[in-house]
Amino acid sequence: MEDLNKEEEVVLVDEENNVLGYVGKLEAHKKALLHRAISVILFNSKGEQLIQQRAWDKYHFAGIWSNTCCSHPRKNETFQGAAERRLFEELGIKTPLKEEFYFIYKAHDEKSGLTEWEYDTVFTGVFDGAFEFNKDEVADVRWLKTEELEKDIDKNPEQYSYWFRTILAEMKKRGTI
Repeated sequence: MEDLNKEEEVVLVDEENNVLGYVGKLEAHKKALLHRAISVILFNSKGEQLIQQRAWDKYHFAGIWSNTCCSHPRKNETFQGAAERRLFEELGIKTPLKEEFYFIYKAHDEKSGLTEWEYDTVFTGVFDGAFEFNKDEVADVRWLKTEELEKDIDKNPEQYSYWFRTILAEMKKRGTI
């Protein structure tokens, strides 16, 4: 379980990504404050995406399926640095990542009462190796073809994070999946 007494601060920004200050992660989610975030999507050489089920004891959006990993840059940390750090912390994976695009979204978690309002920068990479995920962060992982994933999301949208569904739609629009 996450230790909220030692929580990290997130970088508060405006809609142009200008830094406004820093606040604890939980406070940002309680007050729905716009802050920086990263999302990573890894593919393997077969064209499958690695998705993860968020740990069941996460304080918000627990147990839902989402992209390979996501998190928040720290103070004075680049989006790229945060993406590489969290990919390793959550999944033990090191691989080159490419920045794709950014978007702003807002999603409320009914169960926890918390809200994500994020300036999210999306990264992609390719990985074919073995790895062991951090069970404190991740409940499960799966490799899926995009078509399989889209079918399951259409059938069970509530089982997938809002931001992941948004990222996939944008990637499809851009022709990157």
